[in-house]
Amino acid sequence: MNHGIVFLNNKAMRELGVLDMKEAMHDAKRAYCLTEKGDVIAPGKCVMRWGKKPEDENVLGRINAMPGYIGGEYDMAGIKWIGSGPMNYKKGLPRASVTVILNDPDTKLPVCIADGTEVSVKRTGASGGVAIELLAKSNASTMLICGTGAQAPAQLEAALISRPTIKTVYAYDIRHESSKKFAENMMAKFAGITVVPVDNPEEAAKKSDIIDCVTLATDPFIKGEWLKKGALVMNMADYEVDYDCVRRANKIVCDYWDTIKHRMISTVAFMWRDGLIKDEDIHAELGEILNGKKCGRENDDEIIYFNAVGAGILDLAVVTRCYKKALEQNKGIKIPYWED
Repeated sequence: MNHGIVFLNNKAMRELGVLDMKEAMHDAKRAYCLTEKGDVIAPGKCVMRWGKKPEDENVLGRINAMPGYIGGEYDMAGIKWIGSGPMNYKKGLPRASVTVILNDPDTKLPVCIADGTEVSVKRTGASGGVAIELLAKSNASTMLICGTGAQAPAQLEAALISRPTIKTVYAYDIRHESSKKFAENMMAKFAGITVVPVDNPEEAAKKSDIIDCVTLATDPFIKGEWLKKGALVMNMADYEVDYDCVRRANKIVCDYWDTIKHRMISTVAFMWRDGLIKDEDIHAELGEILNGKKCGRENDDEIIYFNAVGAGILDLAVVTRCYKKALEQNKGIKIPYWED
């Protein structure tokens, strides 16, 4: 008797549809819905940091372990193991590297080892897209993306799926060359949009229906006074927006509130720590809105603040979809795990 594992490298994952943003958004929605229904096991994220303070990881890096089980049509256990080296760009290396291991929930044996680097990028973009679908104005036409690294193209791709009405995109990065390159690449990739690199986010923020922040900021650079009526401000990474952005919001929405408090790197988490907001001030998690328990946007004047921290089960959903396709299509490399 022997037991094998299917190994899926980045090429195999691409062939199996890992880059399909619409599929990733479907997976993200299902993960949020199943979480709200209690059909997941999510022990939480184990963060192994280098340095002495949480913000040190923005220079020295971290490795996170994110185990979980997702039920429903996925019915799979596993773990995401992600290394993040913020200074890797100086060596010509990607910032993040991800390995995902899937385990059969019945036998608990490993069944798949997959490259999850592009999974992580796509599912984070998908989370932003789901938030925009539920929380942005229906006719949103202007968007500011702050941080034009590897995550920015995924955020824009998902945003255009959720709001094809977007026509003007402002791009801000502390490295202006990065925002210029992003603008050129995105206009070549997506027809019908104008991408404008900006040196300062203020004027762009004042014009934008959606402000999407995917940076490594340790000091807020988006001010609440800049938000216009109907704006959706998305705090997708670290300490990017000031307290007034949250104070001005008619609704505070997040993906996983308990995880955000535990992670303690974002604006709304700091406000909770400082006693400036309470648990009951959180309007909803995405799963509650998707399952019809809470409402999303109710009118075009609401300012909505959204914060995402992510969860390993999002990655497990995407990898499980690809793994099941691999079995159907006989793709991947089969490796004997143990043999009699």
